[in-house]
Amino acid sequence: MKKTARERLPGMSSVIQRKTAPVLTVLVLLIGLVGCATRPIVEQTRLVWPPAPETTRIEFVRTITGEQDIHEDTTFSQKLLHWLGGVEAPPTRIVEPMGIAVSDDGERLYVANYNRLAVFVFDFGQKKFREIGPLQQPVGLALDDNEYVYVVEQGKKQITVFNQDGEAVSSITHPDIYRPSGIAIDRRLGRIYLADTGRNEELAKLKSHNVKIFSLAGELLGTIGQGMGDGPGQFRFPTYLAVDEDSKLYVADTLNGRVQVFDSRGVFTKTLGERGNAWGMFDKPKGIAVDNFGNVYVTDSGWSNVQIFNQNGDVLLFFGGRGPIPGMLRNPTAIAIDGRNHIYVADFVNHRVNEYRLVNTTAADSYSATQSEAHSGIGMTLRWAAQLHQLRAAKTNRASLNTVVETAPADGIKLRLDREFNHDAKLL
Repeated sequence: MKKTARERLPGMSSVIQRKTAPVLTVLVLLIGLVGCATRPIVEQTRLVWPPAPETTRIEFVRTITGEQDIHEDTTFSQKLLHWLGGVEAPPTRIVEPMGIAVSDDGERLYVANYNRLAVFVFDFGQKKFREIGPLQQPVGLALDDNEYVYVVEQGKKQITVFNQDGEAVSSITHPDIYRPSGIAIDRRLGRIYLADTGRNEELAKLKSHNVKIFSLAGELLGTIGQGMGDGPGQFRFPTYLAVDEDSKLYVADTLNGRVQVFDSRGVFTKTLGERGNAWGMFDKPKGIAVDNFGNVYVTDSGWSNVQIFNQNGDVLLFFGGRGPIPGMLRNPTAIAIDGRNHIYVADFVNHRVNEYRLVNTTAADSYSATQSEAHSGIGMTLRWAAQLHQLRAAKTNRASLNTVVETAPADGIKLRLDREFNHDAKLL
């Protein structure tokens, strides 16, 4: 018997009706922390997507903010009170993460700290923490077969390669590199892909807004991109990259609001998403990663969420959402997935990495609703949510927001939105 969309991967509606009880529980926790600093901290229920009674697909695991997380899970600890009180962050605290890489076994996490001018290395297996640096504006990160770390140093316009001891062993640069950002390594073909984001100046338009291809030895092999523009194979500020097991290249074409896909020869094959505020659309797509089933995860800095697409380009689910509480996101950038299907998202404005995991899912689940299903109740919910996003972005007055909340298609959605808008002073 054919499964319905909600039975397979009931995505967008599940996020709109996000697990209300855990969110409220965490909010109560924050209030309690502010009111009584000495009160014991109690472990809280963590967010999942979609909520019960539907099958959970994504579970929030924890936040990683600094060296202390090597030794204990501090997700719901006293550090939240310090953050709320504006205490200055210690030097081993993540600030403005721009890049992420993770070992295949998930034992070591690498985080590019743009503000700290360093890469933080979290070795959870050995319970060790170390830094690679100082660096000049570290952005993209990638690992090769030997777990050498390739760091895009935007300030130097180069890729610097470090061994497992954190020693610089080589660098890759070229006169045509203008403003490098994302990086991906095709281990099968021995290639390095470097996104050259560029600027609006004429020189930048000529040299950048493309993806440069290097050999592992640092030789420039070619470029992908037909110049600055919005046509197939053209880019407007490409930022982050990913490569899958079939050597397909995924490029976050950020200011065109889409992800472009190229085959191993660099030939354009398809687009994921488009600019907009509904199912499968983007505001500012950035980080890209691929799980063990071939599903493509894309962070959206504008909507502060992660959308999941299958290989047909169908959107399956999104998770996250804008907020400071553990599991929520504010302007996420990079994303990485380990061999266990644990997902790591660089939560830029919250100064942390959020870890999630894919659960209760097999390769057979990687397909989405048919067109008829997408235009049924789920589709109506999405269209309503898009209207709400537009109102919020425009800082619409409270009366208009109340009207939208009251016409929400489900009580759970009404509750979430009423809570969301009540605490946003800019919208009151």
